[in-house]
Amino acid sequence: MTSEELVRWGILGTAGIAESAFLPALREAGGAAVLVGSRDSERAQRWAAEHGVAAGVEGYQRVLDDPGVDAVYIALPNGLHAEWTVAALAAGKTVFCEKPLCATPGETQRVLAAAARAPVPLWEAFVFPFHHQMARVRELLDAGTIGEVREISSRFHFSLDDPKDVRMLAELSGGSAQDVGCYPIRLARLVYGTEPDLARTMADATWERGVDTELWGSLTFPGDRRLVLSSGFHSADDTFTRLLGTEGEIRMTNPFHPEPSDTIVTVREDGIDTEPAVPSGKESFTPAIRHIHRVIRGLEEPRHLAVDDALGNARAIASLLAAARGMSAAF
Repeated sequence: MTSEELVRWGILGTAGIAESAFLPALREAGGAAVLVGSRDSERAQRWAAEHGVAAGVEGYQRVLDDPGVDAVYIALPNGLHAEWTVAALAAGKTVFCEKPLCATPGETQRVLAAAARAPVPLWEAFVFPFHHQMARVRELLDAGTIGEVREISSRFHFSLDDPKDVRMLAELSGGSAQDVGCYPIRLARLVYGTEPDLARTMADATWERGVDTELWGSLTFPGDRRLVLSSGFHSADDTFTRLLGTEGEIRMTNPFHPEPSDTIVTVREDGIDTEPAVPSGKESFTPAIRHIHRVIRGLEEPRHLAVDDALGNARAIASLLAAARGMSAAF
């Protein structure tokens, strides 16, 4: 592909995040949505017409078989990610799969083995590592602004009112840890640059119909550094996160999907500094999609690939869920 050609995307599934987050960012990043697949042909065609996708088709394999599709965004329920990620890689499509990449560590290992063999890259759709905000936080940390980070305190909550939502279905690997608790875990692993000691995991949860609707707990990292997190479906929107260091702290109102109103606040004995989290642009997926486009065009080396990051997250999620049930995780 030349540096001038549009990257052509296919979409598997018609989930809300595809219309609210992926498609606006794709337009901002300069790609083309050419095909969407759904279990229902009429729904696919209607959804395509409503959201500016060139065409809609029945089934997911038809999207993967189309030679006019360069990359695939997988917006299916968690329990279907593994099957269709492997299928997309086998079809030679670059893959951007919604998080969590898979429902279990075992599934994750199987998918990553397929990704390691594939000639195309695979990303798990954590987009915040690509943001200006995370680059700025890394600058502050590397400069020693708050000393050594000893604890990360991070919440991700929102109100989920629909009992029929797929995130409430155990058979499709729903639950708050898989849906939003995964974000603080990925953030802590990114900041600490290492993996937690899962033998020291602590957690509790509330359960409804076999899924965790609220979860809270901690992961301990080397040097007795820790992540204290909570996630859930019963509170107002909240992603507030604090990095607590030996000489101060960094507060982020939204580390995961920052908007122009969000801030980074650095607190030290000598004062408080506030700066915007998003200097320009408004779609949180845009930096990640721009990066994928540059990789496909041969202009950039891939960063934050699933083969490097996804298994650690899957194991940590499994460990927290096991601890919340009073069990030990077995991988």
